[in-house]
Amino acid sequence: MSAAIRHCPALLVSAPASGQGKTSVTAALARWHARQGRRVRVFKTGPDFLDPMILERASGAPVFQLDLWMTGEADVRARLYDAAGEADLILIEGVMGLFDGAPSSADLAQALGVPVLAVIDGSAMAQTFGALATGMARYREGLAVHGVAANRIGSEYHATLLRDSVPNDLHWLGALPRDAQLSLPERHLGLVAAAELSDLDARLDALADAWAAHASTGLPPPVAFSPSQRLPVPMQLQGRRIAIARDAAFCFLYPANLDLLREAGAELAFFSPLAGDALPDCDAVWLPGGYPELHLDALSQRHDLHAALRAHRDSGKPLLAECGGLLFSLDSLADRDGTRASMAGLLRGDAAMQARLAALGLQEVDLPEGTLRGHTFHYGQATVDAEPLATARNPNSGRSAEAVHRDRRMTASFVHFYFPSAPDAAVGLFLP
Repeated sequence: MSAAIRHCPALLVSAPASGQGKTSVTAALARWHARQGRRVRVFKTGPDFLDPMILERASGAPVFQLDLWMTGEADVRARLYDAAGEADLILIEGVMGLFDGAPSSADLAQALGVPVLAVIDGSAMAQTFGALATGMARYREGLAVHGVAANRIGSEYHATLLRDSVPNDLHWLGALPRDAQLSLPERHLGLVAAAELSDLDARLDALADAWAAHASTGLPPPVAFSPSQRLPVPMQLQGRRIAIARDAAFCFLYPANLDLLREAGAELAFFSPLAGDALPDCDAVWLPGGYPELHLDALSQRHDLHAALRAHRDSGKPLLAECGGLLFSLDSLADRDGTRASMAGLLRGDAAMQARLAALGLQEVDLPEGTLRGHTFHYGQATVDAEPLATARNPNSGRSAEAVHRDRRMTASFVHFYFPSAPDAAVGLFLP
């Protein structure tokens, strides 16, 4: 007997461009509804680690990625179907502008039949707000734009001007004021990580309070979500223990990747290089991305950990180093001010942070274990004294095509892999 279709109110929160306030509005919506006792599940469109950390705190539930290419449509549909079985509201934060990229947020909304909430920065406009909203709603046939929200309004009167400019067939869903106290701090990779913001819950409550002043009280229309099957996960990690670095220097971890390793049978042992934790007894190591460049002194002094990781590599045990993990694996790393410090010395080479973005884009790479998908986004330039095992491809013909290096069973690259894109290949990275 086939599984029943599930219905749940849902919105995809998008905007005409980056920087309009999508994350703030999504967080405000999530916290506002959660405080009213509703079960809210939030997702993020495309590759991203930082926004989901904020949105997890806002909603009280893990935030997973949805991307028609990187995660695959079957994975997208399966995660939304699961969420529809337990949630009163599903929110999906978009990426960039509504129609930007391939696949775009509009592509995702249209494929899933999820209506769009358009967030528009109204700080420097009045009636033109309605024209911009109308253009977004009419630009693509078959895309349902349910309503609009204004960000950075200056006053009650300003909000009234914006609301009255919106055509009758678009719903006014709310607004947030222009207030520095409501902003979410940023650095070079995006928002500051949630764990670093001691006042994050207060900020989220303030966002919800501000949203309440202009919020539409109703829920968006229910969306029908059909069942879907994700790719099967091989049970090949039973009895194996994977040590995973996790702290402010190594914080870029997709929840879906962790779930896959557990589903494959692995025991996950988290440790903090910054806190001085020793490398746990383990069969494999994962050094994920993050901000090693912000913690050069602490990481350079971990000679015990450097030696333990080199011994792990020399014994032929698996080790995966991604982006920030790659930087930590090299001989040295310099921050944006030119201060250089020694790193773990697992891979011959050096790196330096730069002011300009070094690489950005989706990635696909053929490895001996299989073909994995993911993305790259970094400001580091690295010189590695070794021929790469493989070079990734960018599906959008972008310039970013990252090298993947291997030494025995150590795999190192700037690519952040999305494990469910190829479970067999991902599990294979942690096998001897």
